[in-house]
Amino acid sequence: MRNLIVAEKPSVALRIALALGNGRPLRKSMGGVSYFELYRDGDTLYVVAAAGHLFTLSQKGASKTLPIFDLEWTPSFKVNKEAYFTKKYLDAIKDVSRSCDAFTNACDYDVEGTVIGTNIIKYVKTNDVNKEPGWENVRRMHFSTTTNQDLLASYEKREAFDKGNFDAGETRHMLDWMWGINLSRALMHALSSSGERKTMSIGRVQGPTLAILAEREKEIKAFKPQDYWNVFILVNGTEFLNKRGAIFEEHAAEKLVKEATGAVAHVDAVEVRESKLFPFPPFDLTSLQLEASRTLGLDPSRTLQLAQTLYERSYISYPRTSSQKLPYSLNLPRILNALAGNPKYKEMADALVKAQRFRPIEGRKEDEAHPAIYPTGEKPAKLSDEEEKLYDLIVKRFLSVFAEPAVIEHTDVALSVGQERYEAKGSRTVTSGWLNYYTYYRPQEAKMPAFKHGTSERVEKAQSKKLVTKPPDRFNKASLIALLESKDLGTKATRAAIVDTLFNRGYIGNKRIEVTAYGMSVYEALKQHVPPILDQALTRKLEMDMDEIARGKTTEQAVINEGKEMIVQMIGMFEKNEKEIGASLGKGLEKTNQSNILGKCLKDGGNLVVRYSRAGKQFVGCANWPKCNQTYPLPQYAKIVPTSKVCPLCHTPIVKVFRKGKVFEMDLDPNCETKKDWGKKKEEKAESAKTMPAAQKASVIKKATVANKTVKTAKKVAKTKKRVNVHLPESV
Repeated sequence: MRNLIVAEKPSVALRIALALGNGRPLRKSMGGVSYFELYRDGDTLYVVAAAGHLFTLSQKGASKTLPIFDLEWTPSFKVNKEAYFTKKYLDAIKDVSRSCDAFTNACDYDVEGTVIGTNIIKYVKTNDVNKEPGWENVRRMHFSTTTNQDLLASYEKREAFDKGNFDAGETRHMLDWMWGINLSRALMHALSSSGERKTMSIGRVQGPTLAILAEREKEIKAFKPQDYWNVFILVNGTEFLNKRGAIFEEHAAEKLVKEATGAVAHVDAVEVRESKLFPFPPFDLTSLQLEASRTLGLDPSRTLQLAQTLYERSYISYPRTSSQKLPYSLNLPRILNALAGNPKYKEMADALVKAQRFRPIEGRKEDEAHPAIYPTGEKPAKLSDEEEKLYDLIVKRFLSVFAEPAVIEHTDVALSVGQERYEAKGSRTVTSGWLNYYTYYRPQEAKMPAFKHGTSERVEKAQSKKLVTKPPDRFNKASLIALLESKDLGTKATRAAIVDTLFNRGYIGNKRIEVTAYGMSVYEALKQHVPPILDQALTRKLEMDMDEIARGKTTEQAVINEGKEMIVQMIGMFEKNEKEIGASLGKGLEKTNQSNILGKCLKDGGNLVVRYSRAGKQFVGCANWPKCNQTYPLPQYAKIVPTSKVCPLCHTPIVKVFRKGKVFEMDLDPNCETKKDWGKKKEEKAESAKTMPAAQKASVIKKATVANKTVKTAKKVAKTKKRVNVHLPESV
């Protein structure tokens, strides 16, 4: 028998070939694409690789009348010129498959991997990816790591073709395509009715996600801060808070301060107790993205890319999982012993093995296809800095789930001053346990001196602290992805890309996500005129329906028909309210464009505006992109405001930067002479100033003075005028 084994990527194809060929597969090449030939149990195996999706959905015909529902699978290289490189992969697979009479899908074991591999098998069996072949000679490999052991076991235990997963995946692709094409075109057509043209998109999950962000934005904008006071007393060097908490009348707070000053505090209660702090559960994809964002500053999309690379190199298990379970069938003792072979983790792993601690703490989330993310035990080689950090995070989390709980001692003390009650809470770590393994987390500790119930202590100091109520927190990408998961919107593999799309469309911006005026206009127009697009319940219903397809409880056609009915209804709403929607979008776009314009592009005279990368990083680009590719870097996590001024040296616009409590002005050119000394020490700046031409020095002094005025008080500015030396803004 000749068996064609389809892997999702070349790196995984190599791993499979090495595992099944006992390390001696025959590498061949066709059209610049490698594949492998090997022999096993009397069969000839050909291991070929895709390069992601070799097929994509496209419209049949060229009709522009909405709605458009007539679509088919088409080779990706015929639809997108950027995917032309995939042609050689498809040609090679087709040629190699000619003599094959059995087929195995060895792509990632999830819905996407099933779609990728199945479409290739359909194509090579029937010469038409849209035809349904017989499935009797088609099998599925199911593995969670690319280690030799798992790949061999997966091949020996090949499963029947997973038609339910394919139908669910195809349904998702079709609904997303029909939803996106029809409603995005309707949105752009409405905008064009106002005289504006701009690429726009709205999708099944994009809409509800934008609604979540817009509603939070409105809460923040409508929030009115209010002053309040907390009253504290200092007793035995410890600060106690008045149990009233927030006091919204200053005179009431000052009265309490006056009453407590110099008074005697009575110790009403002292409670000391211990509690166990258990390890966090092993990582699923969302918790890994959240933790990598918190501890390593990694963008969620970047975290997934790095994790995928570690998986393909056999260092960790499959990352696109929603499971927090580590079944014993993974042979956890073997993995711990293997990790002990790595000097970096030897001491920790040896301690667990010696204590026979092989039962992990697990979370509640499960995934039928894959366990939680775990290290395979293979020692990594030649990792990049980011890969090394993420791998370390995963390994230490894995080790920590086998360790003993930490023991925390809590001390609660209650005092009274007259009729007023005060309290303080202290805590300390008694036994570190798993905290010695997972060094990325440390519980907050507060030392508490000994207090004895029934005694009295003199109040050393009493004071009130003025505070201000805060609006709801803004989301960052990681916290937004976690919220989408909690609401069952999108999938573990698509949520980061959905958020990236909102950035790319200009609907949102900044690391702490803000909805732009343009994004808000899209939300308001849809909320008023086409509310189903923003409906979380509707989107969640379709997600659940697709899960039911995978379980065989409903059919692909039934769910697609349901989606079509929704689209027809929404297209009708667009047509009925097109002018109103267009007017709203046009105003929002104009407002955003005006607020974003920083000045003129030196290359083609276009407007320079703030843009955002897929990772959410901001930069300056020309509004005429892609015709003009002029860009300038910007400080990250900063608000950028135009000043209408131009640098006399480099002639780029000068902007005002609000960053981390500091305000300064700068031009956009990173190589401008005004930034020559940025980042240098004072001595180096002084030396550089000595050799600077007089005219240039005068220009720099003038510009630096403007920057200084934005960040110094009037008193300091007055003093600065008497000095000769120049102070430039800090390095960005």
